[in-house]
Amino acid sequence: MTSTFLPDKRSGPDVGHRPAVPGADSGRARRRVLHWLTAVGFQVPALVLFGTLVLLPMLFALYAAFFRWGGFGMPEDFVGGDNFTRLFQDPVFLGDLWRCLLLVALSVLLQLPFALALAVALNQRIRGRAVYRMLFFAPYILSEAITGVLFSMIFAPDDGLADHLLGAVGLDGLGGQWFADPSTVMATLFLVMTWKYFGFHMMLYLAGLQSVPAELTEAALIDGAGPWQRFRSVTLPLLAPTLRISVFLSVIGAIQLFDLVWILTAGGPDHHSETMAVTMFQYGFKRYQVGYASAISVAMFGISLVFALAYQRFVLRRDLEGATTTMRGGGS
Repeated sequence: MTSTFLPDKRSGPDVGHRPAVPGADSGRARRRVLHWLTAVGFQVPALVLFGTLVLLPMLFALYAAFFRWGGFGMPEDFVGGDNFTRLFQDPVFLGDLWRCLLLVALSVLLQLPFALALAVALNQRIRGRAVYRMLFFAPYILSEAITGVLFSMIFAPDDGLADHLLGAVGLDGLGGQWFADPSTVMATLFLVMTWKYFGFHMMLYLAGLQSVPAELTEAALIDGAGPWQRFRSVTLPLLAPTLRISVFLSVIGAIQLFDLVWILTAGGPDHHSETMAVTMFQYGFKRYQVGYASAISVAMFGISLVFALAYQRFVLRRDLEGATTTMRGGGS
């Protein structure tokens, strides 16, 4: 049996080989260089701004923290680690750490659950929910300065709206020195913080709830699960990544809290509402102990960095691994 080989129409000197186009390699090289220069051109302004306004001040604050310096001229009186040793002997700074932990605990245990409950309620098909969402989110849009001035008037002793409302319902004894009494200042401050920031977390949770597949909730409903069982077994696990981000933002915000405290109380009475940022400002711009204030700023940065790294390592780890896997899968 003989086999007949038909000529391949694709065969010939051009198969698998294309003649080189003069200048093609140099054209590709020019395009690569142009793309690289374009990328650098977009990145350099941002890097210059970041380096000038963020990185250099941070490095200088670290440098100044090793000096006894009043803020004028260049630091010259080198004291080594004395400013950092002073931190852990300063009752005001130690009180700042305690108040920071208190605000974190109150935020995680009260403010965030309150925001989550409102988000779940406003995720239902209720009449006027868009208006409610807007009203609850509106306080977050206000600046901290406006919020501080507003609540300074609301909680003004004897003449504020809060005292008038309590007097109208016969609870005069509950009013009084809201921000002036050491026993009530932190509770009042946390109330203002909750009013200001709960709307932001509520919107985060609402966004997370929109991504919960309705089919899962309907399947749980068909299986006979009640509202609480559906929330605990279906909604809450799928909302966990959003909750973890919300907790992270809340903790970092409590560590860096300044604006509201400064406008409402300036850290008083007698340091009972002072935060690390307020203490840093007091020493740096009121007492002109910039070296010690720089040490406080370095401590704040260190606390935030350690928390962020630990939180990413132990809490956000699954979320980040899932995002990395998705990105790799999408690119393959």
